[in-house]
Amino acid sequence: MSTLGSHSLAAFDPGRVRAITLDLDDTLWPIWPTIARAEEVLQGWLGEHAPATAALATDRSTLRAVREQVGRERADLAHDLSALRRESIRVLLQRAGDDPALAEPAFEAFFAERQRVELFEDALPALERLSARYPVVAVSNGNADVHRVGIGGHFRAAISAREFGVGKPDTRIFLAAADAAGVGPGQVLHIGDDAHLDGVGALRAGMQLAWVNRSDHLWEHEPLQPHLTINDLRDLCRALSI
Repeated sequence: MSTLGSHSLAAFDPGRVRAITLDLDDTLWPIWPTIARAEEVLQGWLGEHAPATAALATDRSTLRAVREQVGRERADLAHDLSALRRESIRVLLQRAGDDPALAEPAFEAFFAERQRVELFEDALPALERLSARYPVVAVSNGNADVHRVGIGGHFRAAISAREFGVGKPDTRIFLAAADAAGVGPGQVLHIGDDAHLDGVGALRAGMQLAWVNRSDHLWEHEPLQPHLTINDLRDLCRALSI
């Protein structure tokens, strides 16, 4: 049994690892500061091009409420956060009496800023070490683009829920990631922060799991257990001896 950070009951076998699958948001960078900055850019864009909508969206909770409403009404967009965000902007424009065709350029202003992430201090050094030894495949329910973020060179492939059609924790997206890495799921170590989306999904797909637990959360998915529970990606590199 191998443990780092918190206790883990599953036995970690680094000798089985032939490839890495890797979550992005809140694993390599904090997502909510990124989203907050992108929403500020969106608000500024609306203020210039759709002032009535900007006035309606001054209270950030309004845009979030619209997104929740669209999410309830458009279950077909659940796996596509870009489409969900774009449709939410369109609905808000319509409510304010502005041109709903402005949703596309408004979204592009948001999306460009969404790619300007601030990596955790441990993220890039670990990514460099991991990609030097293993094929690394990004698996994300979000809409970050590893190439626009500037780290695409470290990935053999990137699979998003938007492009694949289903998101984590559906085992199919994990199996597709293993296939993109050129190995079976039993030879993959998945790394991610979300105990349900990353953890349960990867474990049910037959992968080993390194749960990135930066904030001392409790694991609440027994009898499933992570193979490693790590405080940051430096712990992971030590566990893999890289």
